[in-house]
Amino acid sequence: MIDGKRKLWLLGIVFIIAIGGLIWWYLQPAGLGKDFASGNGRVEAIDVDIATKIAGRIKDIKVNEGDFVTAGEIVANMDTETLEAQIHEAKAEAKQARDNVAVAQNLVKQRQSEKDSALAAITQRKAELDLTKIRFERLKILLNKSFVTVDSVDEARAHFLGAQAALEAAEAQALASDDAIMTAKSMVASAQSLVIARDASIDRLQADLKDSALKAPRDGRIQYRVAQPGEVLNAGGKVLNMIDLSDVYMNFFLPTKEAGQVRIGAEVHLILDAIPQYIIPAKVSFVSDVSQFTPKTVETVNEREKLMFRVKAQIPPELLKKYIRSVKTGLPGVAYVRLNPKASWPKALRVNLPHD
Repeated sequence: MIDGKRKLWLLGIVFIIAIGGLIWWYLQPAGLGKDFASGNGRVEAIDVDIATKIAGRIKDIKVNEGDFVTAGEIVANMDTETLEAQIHEAKAEAKQARDNVAVAQNLVKQRQSEKDSALAAITQRKAELDLTKIRFERLKILLNKSFVTVDSVDEARAHFLGAQAALEAAEAQALASDDAIMTAKSMVASAQSLVIARDASIDRLQADLKDSALKAPRDGRIQYRVAQPGEVLNAGGKVLNMIDLSDVYMNFFLPTKEAGQVRIGAEVHLILDAIPQYIIPAKVSFVSDVSQFTPKTVETVNEREKLMFRVKAQIPPELLKKYIRSVKTGLPGVAYVRLNPKASWPKALRVNLPHD
């Protein structure tokens, strides 16, 4: 009796396995033929680290693992008290630098006024020199005729020499005024350079302040919290890790013969193990020119047949955007690539997407 039950139980298991095998066989796509090829792969996406630009303390993190974020969305903030104090200091220094420019410009005007006075003095001294020279020359003639005394001529000569000295002094003063103007102008240039430097410091600090609000660089999903509020990080310290859901693809592998027929842009249909009822369209964006799984140098045909080449199937960004909240990475599946662009897809491999 026991043996009979055991036999019935074994027959039941065999029957279930057979039915399961038939169902599996029925669900498999028909023979692909030479116009199609397939390979196993896994859905992947680009990882993006959201990191600090400068060293500082994390003030808060606004998202959690698994949250969807959009490009430009603020996901975390760094403490900015020190930066704000530095900006106030830089603005005060910039104001002082501008005041120094004004002082130096006034000094240039003052030195220019002094030069104008020196030039006027030169004109006056030249007139005095001409007058004393004429008088001195006349008195010398009159002395020869004994109409004036020697003392009168000596006095006129002294006035003439004094006028010459006064003119030379005025000309020296004008030259000194030129030097003073040049010095004052260099002070203006130096003060203006300091203003530019202070303004640049303010711009840099304000840029750092802006970058203290960490933003998502792309649309995607937060994968990990690498750091926590209150932690102090160095420049470049990672705060969050996200997946760029606008750049999702599957890497799969084909043998040499099939890989050689794959062209960039060829249609690929993906069937994921988790959702086999849907067929996802993609396109070939990359075919490796380096084989994998076997040595680079092989001598026999059998060994060469084992060479496998990586093929990358990119899912269209517009499709990803439409189903962005359903996109998941890491899912295994099968990629079917059309080698002959004129071949029609088998019914079991035609695109089938969930309805909105």
